[in-house]
Amino acid sequence: MIDTYTIPQLIQQNYLNWGNQNAMCVKKRGIWYRYNWTEYFNKVKFFSLGMISLGLKRGDVACIIGDNEPEWFWAEFAVQAAGGISTGAYVDSAPSELKYIAGHSGARFAVANDQEQVDKFLEIVPELPALKKVIYWDPKGLHNYDDPLLISFEKVIELGMTYEKDHPGLFEQNIKQGKTDDTAFIYYTSGTTGLPKGAVLTHNALIKTARNFIRVYPLDKNDDLVSNFPAAWVGDSYFATIPHILTGARLNFAEEPETIAEDTREVGPDFVIYGPRQWESLVSEIQVKITDAHPLKRFTYNLLIPIGYKIADFNFANKQPDIFWKALHQIAYYLLLRPLKDRLGLKMVRFAVTGSSVLSLDTFRLIHAIGIELRQTYASTEAGFISSHNKGEIDFQSVGRPAAGIEVRIANDGELLVRSECTFKEYLNEPEKTSTVKKDGWCYTGDAVNINENGHLIFLDRLDHMGTLMTGARYAPQYIEGRLRFSPYIKDVMVIGGKDKSFVAAIINIDFAMVGKWAERNGIPYTTFVDLSQKQEVAELIKKDLSRVNDYLPELSRVKRYMLLHKEFDPDEAELTRTRKLRREFMEIRYKTAIDAIFNNKESLTVDASITYQDGRKGTVSTEIRIWDI
Repeated sequence: MIDTYTIPQLIQQNYLNWGNQNAMCVKKRGIWYRYNWTEYFNKVKFFSLGMISLGLKRGDVACIIGDNEPEWFWAEFAVQAAGGISTGAYVDSAPSELKYIAGHSGARFAVANDQEQVDKFLEIVPELPALKKVIYWDPKGLHNYDDPLLISFEKVIELGMTYEKDHPGLFEQNIKQGKTDDTAFIYYTSGTTGLPKGAVLTHNALIKTARNFIRVYPLDKNDDLVSNFPAAWVGDSYFATIPHILTGARLNFAEEPETIAEDTREVGPDFVIYGPRQWESLVSEIQVKITDAHPLKRFTYNLLIPIGYKIADFNFANKQPDIFWKALHQIAYYLLLRPLKDRLGLKMVRFAVTGSSVLSLDTFRLIHAIGIELRQTYASTEAGFISSHNKGEIDFQSVGRPAAGIEVRIANDGELLVRSECTFKEYLNEPEKTSTVKKDGWCYTGDAVNINENGHLIFLDRLDHMGTLMTGARYAPQYIEGRLRFSPYIKDVMVIGGKDKSFVAAIINIDFAMVGKWAERNGIPYTTFVDLSQKQEVAELIKKDLSRVNDYLPELSRVKRYMLLHKEFDPDEAELTRTRKLRREFMEIRYKTAIDAIFNNKESLTVDASITYQDGRKGTVSTEIRIWDI
């Protein structure tokens, strides 16, 4: 019965059932503020009525941008309660990206976090004729703005309270009129192959996807979650916000994006879900700390972490360790593993999950060695929650078994097809693209997968990213990239090949902080990122990691040549999506000259590089980028 509700109807049920129970907690200026379900419900109610008083009608779209804070979600649910549709933009979106989303979705209202986000809207307002109001919830820096387009979040709530007096019961009537097949949210895809597409999801699809998820990861109203995925990304709804609404689990918000690790430690969540980059960042942090630690601490870590790996291997094999290993593990737990988990803020975690894309195997194993039962999930905006590891079935080479109620099929070309009630409705205003993804009741995911003998899905790569060399050898770029990112010295990497190529190559970003520390310890002088990246000693350091990964690959699929790029890949230059996925097709065009140099067996390439001096001045220099062989 619960799955026939809309999201606002579920919130209303929680208000009636758990009115005085804490629902959301947010840290502001070092203090945790708590909101119970009654306060939560009233914020949604009066903001919804305030929006109606400003002209919001059923079917209207509101575009929201800002950090993960309660106001983001109150606005989202308030719009839905009025029969409207929410959409979101990533907090670091450029004005041009924001204009595309607001314009494409036909947004009539905008809800923005602060002055920075308001300024973006004010810059593009002339190109958004449908936009009626921009509502902001953090007034800092906005007191002297007198644009009639602007109104504060609190003022809208006041308008809603006044509107309620003249229209008693309207909010409850609006909620009752909501249908489970109504559009709830338009999620814009990451745009790895072009302009983002607006995936339309109904209340039914979001709720049933989250319901399937909590069947695998049972939560209740006594549990704590941390909201750390971008609210504009569908993963936040699947794995945090809607599970919070379905179970009553408390949703906690960090004070700032930079304080997530510290604030997570204070919360002590029962469940965490991070993207691969976040898990890899945690592992990198561990390696950095150990590298810089006192020799005794470094000795202790190197002595005891193999015990964690041994116990993890027992768990992967679903076997019980004998008394000898149990005793050793207790020693390792109290001396190393428990303090390490506490330091990461994961001491109380029952369920830890990774999603978005495949996590490197080395990172996966290390997290398990620490004592955190990390499980892989597999989902997509279009197909919903597809698969996950179940208890006792963890296979770090797979993305788990298909979830209950999910039908899967492998097409002849290896593409995964999914059929369920969790799939998206359509791509907004793009019927032709919709028809290529939804056919005969199946959702064509565009992902290349295998199914192993245990019924687990093995994710290989995006189908159009799977490579074939002129030799006929197949290679999976994401797999190689994931394993390379386990290195503390590699921040990002793009693997290159193709039918017109005889081997695989890589363009690599060094981790400037880590490689810089390594250079200092080894007495290697350098001045800038550009200078450090081209040192022969650094190239030899990176070669060791490339050789390590090559050992896992078939001979014909190994990386043969590589380049250490003079700059980092940057989402602001459209090289990465806002979820930090490579925009591979764009990158292959942007770096065509470098790629040609690699495959034409050149030893170097001259490029113009931007540099920033210590006094803040910027300049451009012509520099030689070396190309290295393995």
